[in-house]
Amino acid sequence: MITKLNLASNPFRNRTLPYVIAMLLLAIALSGAVISFAKLNQITKENELAESDIKTMKEEVDALKGKGEEVQQQLTPAQRDLLVAAHQLVANKSFGWSRLFADLESLLPGDVSVSSISVQDVYKEGDKTKADLEFAVLSRNYQSVMAMIDNMNNSGIFQAELRGQDLQKSERGTFSEYTMRLIYTPHYSYAPVQSDVAQEANQ
Repeated sequence: MITKLNLASNPFRNRTLPYVIAMLLLAIALSGAVISFAKLNQITKENELAESDIKTMKEEVDALKGKGEEVQQQLTPAQRDLLVAAHQLVANKSFGWSRLFADLESLLPGDVSVSSISVQDVYKEGDKTKADLEFAVLSRNYQSVMAMIDNMNNSGIFQAELRGQDLQKSERGTFSEYTMRLIYTPHYSYAPVQSDVAQEANQ
């Protein structure tokens, strides 16, 4: 009599495989933990380095501020005012010295020369930038200076107001220094030519 075995009643069992899978999962978990720890350690070091750099830069900024305050304390009131005005000019990029000189040159008669320019204030009026200037010129011809002031006031760029006249004597002769206040409103199309301004004034 032949007996048939039911293989299903005696299934295949591999006791090694679950342990292998568990070991693989444990190895993966350990590898991930090691990588995460290394990354965390790297981030911590980078944060410490950044904090050290920030601290160093803050100390440098504080030192520069201290030096700046010392320098400002040594300045005269006039120098402080000039420094503030210079900072305003730098901060306001729509105002330029080269443009100012070009506009002045276009209105300056041949027998009048500039002796000094100082910036009192730079400000906005609507969408226009304006500069309040203390302006002085040298000339032997009073009429030329008066004509220059008229041309300035008719230019649409300058508002000129005569403040004083000081007689000067030198080896080259006698001349006068004229001081005035200028309100300068730069136009950005073109600098007017002196002949054009004079022609407009005569119309």
